[in-house]
Parts: sequence; structure tokens; C-alpha cells
Amino acid sequence: MGKGLGNLMKQAQMVQQKMGRVQEEMEGRQVEATSGGGMVTAVVNGRQKLLDLKIDPQVVDASDVEMLQDLVVAAINEAINKSQKMMQEEMAKLTGGFNIPGMF
Repeated sequence: MGKGLGNLMKQAQMVQQKMGRVQEEMEGRQVEATSGGGMVTAVVNGRQKLLDLKIDPQVVDASDVEMLQDLVVAAINEAINKSQKMMQEEMAKLTGGFNIPGMF
């Protein structure tokens, strides 16, 4: 049983190292989401960091700031969701589809 446990520990260490590499890779990958028919665009990396936010000048209306705020929030949230899904898909490749709590 000791040998089996040792092999299991080695496998766990290998998966952990691979996960670290995937997380580093995710930093360089980007996803984009839009709202308002493309009026607001958010770009987020695979680590859920907002990299860029573009706002079409046509959507800027001082009399309706709330609409612009809603569009910005919607675009960022959708980009973060896409980023999280991308990370989960990459991690699932490493774990064979097993959902390991706390891993991502």
C-alpha cells in the first residue's frame, strides 16, 4: 500500500505542476465580450484580469449614464464568465473531467 500511495503522490505533484503551467498560460490568453450590440467591449485574460475596455462614443450620453454603466458591467461580467469557462475547460483536461474543489 505504501508504494501505491507514493505513486499517487507523484501523480498529484505532476498534476499540480501542470496546473501551474496552465495558469501561467491563461495569463497570456484573452477573451472578449460585448454588450449593447457591440457598443461596449471588455477584454479579460484567462486569470480574470480586465485588460481593455472599449466604449463607442455614440453610447456616451450624459443624460443616461446608468445605461452606460449597465453596459460596462454586462460586458465585463460576460468576459469574466468566458474567462472562467476557458480556465475550467483547461483544468478539466488535466483532471480528466473530475471537479476538484478549490482548484479553480
